[in-house]
Parts: sequence; structure tokens; C-alpha cells
Amino acid sequence: MSTQDKFWQNKSLQQMTSEEWELLCDGCGKCCLHKLEDETSGEIAFTRVICRYFDENSCRCKVYTSRQSLVPTCVILKPDNLKDLPWMPSTCAYRLLYEGKDLPDWHPLISGNREAIEESGITVSGKVISEEYVHEDGYDEHLITWVE
Repeated sequence: MSTQDKFWQNKSLQQMTSEEWELLCDGCGKCCLHKLEDETSGEIAFTRVICRYFDENSCRCKVYTSRQSLVPTCVILKPDNLKDLPWMPSTCAYRLLYEGKDLPDWHPLISGNREAIEESGITVSGKVISEEYVHEDGYDEHLITWVE
């Protein structure tokens, strides 16, 4: 890939087209996990409970274009709200670029294929349970720590 093709190195997040913005998503699925926040400390804990609309096979949202209307709490990532999302995974391309870091070797834009992210073990595929099967009061029984 030529330097010219590496738009993420040549443009700020604000300068990217919507197509370029969407290409940044590596499809790990971690942003679709339910998180618990300690009201006292503000600490965020990840659970293995994932949104009912997450397709574990493709690691994508089944209702992407209508997700906000179906799940009003779904966060729509934008360049101007990344600073307010400290729970974004440390491996997330949006977070990495926002922090001035490079994309990892397994990222599809670097590796040229989706299999690299699967092989890296970064995705949630095979590690999650749909919110359909967990009562909201039981999320704390599904706390996890991701190795990143």
C-alpha cells in the first residue's frame, strides 16, 4: 500500500470521509460490550455481555444504520466525542489515532485482510453472551479482563 493510500496517516480524524471513518473500525466488537461503572471511583469494568444486535460471525452490528433508534444508549463514534469515551479499548483504531499512535500490524488496513484480526485474538468472537440471555442485574456475574 502506498503512502498516498494510507489516509489515516495523511488526514486528521476530522478530515476523513465517512467511508474512510468506517474503514478504521477493525471489527473487534469490544465497543458493543456492556460495561459497568463504579459510581464512586468512576472505574469502568467490561462484561462479556454484548448487544443483542451484534453478529458474532461477522463481528458487526446487524442493524448498523438503525442502531441508534433501536438502542438509544448506543454511542455513535465521532471525532469530537472520542475524548469523552475513556472506555474505548486500547487497541481501537479510533482511540489509537486520536492519541497519535499507529495502527497495529493486525489491523485490516495494515494487514490487508480480516483474518489477521481473528488470528490475533483481538475480537470478541466466541467470548461473549448476548444480552438477551442475561438479566441486567446479572451483568456483574460476567465481568472480564481483556488481554490487549
